[in-house]
Amino acid sequence: MSETGGHEPGTLYVIATPLGNLDDVTFRAIETLKAVDAIASEDTRRTRTLVKRYDIRRPLIAYHEHNEERAASRLVERLLAGDTIALVSDAGTPLVSDPGYRLVELAVREGIRVVPVPGPSAVTAALSAAGLPPQPFHFAGFLSRKDGARRTRLTELSTLECTLVFYESPHRLAKTLAAMADVLGDRQAVVARELTKVHEEFVRGSLSELAARYAESKPKGEIVVLVAGAS
Repeated sequence: MSETGGHEPGTLYVIATPLGNLDDVTFRAIETLKAVDAIASEDTRRTRTLVKRYDIRRPLIAYHEHNEERAASRLVERLLAGDTIALVSDAGTPLVSDPGYRLVELAVREGIRVVPVPGPSAVTAALSAAGLPPQPFHFAGFLSRKDGARRTRLTELSTLECTLVFYESPHRLAKTLAAMADVLGDRQAVVARELTKVHEEFVRGSLSELAARYAESKPKGEIVVLVAGAS
């Protein structure tokens, strides 16, 4: 990393943004986004909708899984030079199954202050309304797209006596639910879809019932799957 040139390092703000409903943004998030020198965004098109709504006139920098290593180094250079940077994902809390860890890790290593600005999270939103025990829970993120690796991971999780929480894409949902029923047993589960959006829904049932439902009716949108823990 380059020398700071006598400047005090800037601050990296890790800011949670709305899952869908733009009214869910916090006052602190808006104030911080208006005050920083730049906003590092996973999806600048999504972030542009938010900043336009709240008249936030800060430059957007693309920061996503395909440029994360290169972009993280450049952003840390700016932070060391004294700039303040906000990190946002396309929705929810950065780093939670979204890019950002590389940037935060580098910033911490360089002695840069990292400040969380908390807010929406699909994990906690789904847990709060699912009807399964909210604690303890284990957040497993996205399972592998490969059948063997997915089954191996599910086997590792199969003995946990806590609610399991996953993210899943709509086109893999039915196949994943079927694999869960096979490996975990036919437990009770919940599919939370399009949280905070117009078509938000919670569908409850056994894993086999849900797998059959979504094999016949292909879902759309962003999905959280919650599964009862081992009894």
